[in-house]
Amino acid sequence: MKEYKLIINTNSKKYPIYIGYNILKNSKRIFKKNNIQIKKCLIVVDKNVPKKNLSVLKKNIVSSKILFHSFNANEKSKSLEYVNSILKILFINNFNRDDYIIALGGGITGDVVGFAASIFKRGMKFINIPTTLLSQVDSSIGGKTGVNNIYGKNLVGSFYQPEIVISDVKILNSLNKREIVCGYGEILKHSIISKEKNFNYLNKHKFKILNLKSPFLEKTIYDSCKIKKNIVERDEKEKNLRKILNLGHTFGHAYEASNGYSKNLNHGEAVILGIISSAKFSLINHVLPQKIYKKIVSHVKELNLSINLKRYFKKKNVNLILKYMKSDKKNNNNNINIILIKNFGKIDLNKRFNVSKIKSFLRLELNN
Repeated sequence: MKEYKLIINTNSKKYPIYIGYNILKNSKRIFKKNNIQIKKCLIVVDKNVPKKNLSVLKKNIVSSKILFHSFNANEKSKSLEYVNSILKILFINNFNRDDYIIALGGGITGDVVGFAASIFKRGMKFINIPTTLLSQVDSSIGGKTGVNNIYGKNLVGSFYQPEIVISDVKILNSLNKREIVCGYGEILKHSIISKEKNFNYLNKHKFKILNLKSPFLEKTIYDSCKIKKNIVERDEKEKNLRKILNLGHTFGHAYEASNGYSKNLNHGEAVILGIISSAKFSLINHVLPQKIYKKIVSHVKELNLSINLKRYFKKKNVNLILKYMKSDKKNNNNNINIILIKNFGKIDLNKRFNVSKIKSFLRLELNN
């Protein structure tokens, strides 16, 4: 089966992303090809990752010392307290900046481990092996790391690029359907912010992709990564253009936080809800044509996904949602930045709306 390779070339670092089926078993070759020499490493593994994948990785690492740490990955453990527990292991075992820390898990694992790597002695070597569809198409690309706190999601973090990313799509077979949908939300976002042909490919093959069929899955992951690569390379630190990747996230992150990061609503589902909210908000503000709005909404409805906010919230939750929207890191004054959709590949990044207008919108949505 085809193995894809992308080179991410940012101002701070140039590194490769490998995408393919069962490529973890070839990671020794990949490490050697990229001159990655691991003398000592700590592998932080999400406890949900099947143990056989850890065994395969271990066999492919030529190292005098390999340590393992199991991580119970969830939004509540994505915290400074847990980062400190990882740092403690590194200090106790006398790691230095030339040693490696490896994340074997989903986006939360990658975010936490990457952040720990960025602050340990001001930066140690980091390898990311994402094991969920969400992390393979989104969080493993571009160097965003971070944790949550009581004020919201991902508010403490850094930009820190890995040495290499290895995305083995075979591992995705261990995920349940809901986890696949979680990653699909980011794929959908990428297709909207790029050319219409990407959305049309997704629309045509959506069920094959959700059922993890080759070669549609690998191509979709590659295309999604390529879209994000082209943005990240032009704006590594999210000064302007990279904000486009937050489409649906101002709403989505607030929905997650207002729901207490419960299993009732995972990140990808919240992003899909957020994309639909952004599309509806764009429509009522006369930015998005009705035809394009219907195309996006129909795509989600055909997947049998709930896009009804009333399933998760009541009118009494509006002020709580607004509280989290106001604390979003993309906002810098009393207004709230909403990324609007004008068409496929045409996104308005810097529209700010007063709180009362967004409150009216949310109340209307929860009334219908």
